Amino acid sequence: MSRSGADLALLLLAGFRAMADQAQTELAGRGHEDVRPVHDFALRAILTGADSASELGRAMSVTKQAAAKTIAALETRGYVAREPDPDDRRRVRLRVTEHGQALMREGEAVFAELRERWERQVGAASVAELESTLRQLVGDDAIRLDRPGWDAADPDA
Repeated sequence: MSRSGADLALLLLAGFRAMADQAQTELAGRGHEDVRPVHDFALRAILTGADSASELGRAMSVTKQAAAKTIAALETRGYVAREPDPDDRRRVRLRVTEHGQALMREGEAVFAELRERWERQVGAASVAELESTLRQLVGDDAIRLDRPGWDAADPDA
């Protein structure tokens, strides 16, 4: 059993990847075969006010071009729409569509189901203790779904 910091970091990453990959598979089975974690980050950022490519790029810590590519993918899939700004007709704002909001609700339900699976596998107390320990280590402010950082730099957005 290793006690290195690198091994701990890899286990934490593996936990995230396992849950995210399982969620992606579940969502694909429910008709959302074209979504990836970066799309959820983008939708959440748009809902919290990042309503242009520049703002989305800043919120997700990616270039404006990468944000524009993500926006185009989300728009093609019907998860976001571009609308004229009512105060400035030269500006176009992003809006999460009802289809996008339904995806987010479905994603939240999938993650709740995955948590329940983990609880059945290792016990609800173990999962709650893990969550509590991670909150103590990283703090509540570290959980920013509108700022995924390095994970948002997916070139295939």
